[in-house]
Amino acid sequence: MRQITFREALREAMSEEMRRDESVFLMGEEVAEYNGAYKVSQGMLAEFGPKRVIDTPIAELGFAAIGVGAAQNGLRPVVEFMTWNFAVLALDQILNTASKMLAMSGGQITCPIVFRGPNGSAGQLGAQHSTAFEALYANIPGLKVVSVSNPYDAKGLLKQAIRYEEDPVVFMESELMYGDKGEVPEEEYYIPLGKADVKRQGNDVTIVSFNKMMKVALGAAAELEKENISAEVIDLRSIRPLDWMTVLESVKKTNRLVIIEEEWPYASVSSELSYRIQKEGFDYLDAPIRRMTAADAPLHYAPNLVAAALPDVPRTVKLVKEVLYLKK
Repeated sequence: MRQITFREALREAMSEEMRRDESVFLMGEEVAEYNGAYKVSQGMLAEFGPKRVIDTPIAELGFAAIGVGAAQNGLRPVVEFMTWNFAVLALDQILNTASKMLAMSGGQITCPIVFRGPNGSAGQLGAQHSTAFEALYANIPGLKVVSVSNPYDAKGLLKQAIRYEEDPVVFMESELMYGDKGEVPEEEYYIPLGKADVKRQGNDVTIVSFNKMMKVALGAAAELEKENISAEVIDLRSIRPLDWMTVLESVKKTNRLVIIEEEWPYASVSSELSYRIQKEGFDYLDAPIRRMTAADAPLHYAPNLVAAALPDVPRTVKLVKEVLYLKK
């Protein structure tokens, strides 16, 4: 194992698959000459050339359409959005073409494309650049949605998406984690989509999260351990397909569930997961399922309002204690 950054893990995943398969290419704003807005694609233009690492105009709908068309004609594009907040401009291609073509063609035309880039808040960027989109895209049949929290998962899941998935994959990262370091194997590996991962074993309560909110979940578990409260922490990793069975097996052991996510509360990932667990695991629950989401409002610029709007460790600890019926 070796320590590499999140951005290096993503770069390795793309580069390894591009070396293996000439049909794989990368396109997006500033991915080539500038080495990527977040330096994820640093050095890739020099290795693969301008026909496979392609700078695009600031026209998300246009270059997403080129990627979708290329995927339907035998290539395997990776389309980088500078942020998923900008990808709403390309939603017509993602929703009305990429996700539906397999069904509309009677199974004759696949669309093996990966759309990737940072998602959610990155601090003081204002309301139009701070939205988390997992639930929106997971609500679209025909798409697979991945939201990663560490370099190991990022590399394994991205390689899987590029190499093996014949459906379009929405791959969500975080600007705030590109510099995070983690252990990644020297040897090649792939992680199947649709498999949650138990990041920490525990017996008293199950905490579920994904993407950068995993830092909140794990931080809360560490604080709770100081008070002899044992929290099991699960990283969903894949939002669609959703591995709710792993969560259910944990709830059978802990009998309590808390879900932490960055999205707005209405029709969120926690809404779907809560429904699944109460439907299939009601008899195992000793307390109502609780969740913490972003505030049900646009995220403001002021740092105190950002802090108030997003989940944090102290409020997560408080919520877990409520689920355990401990004194606040």
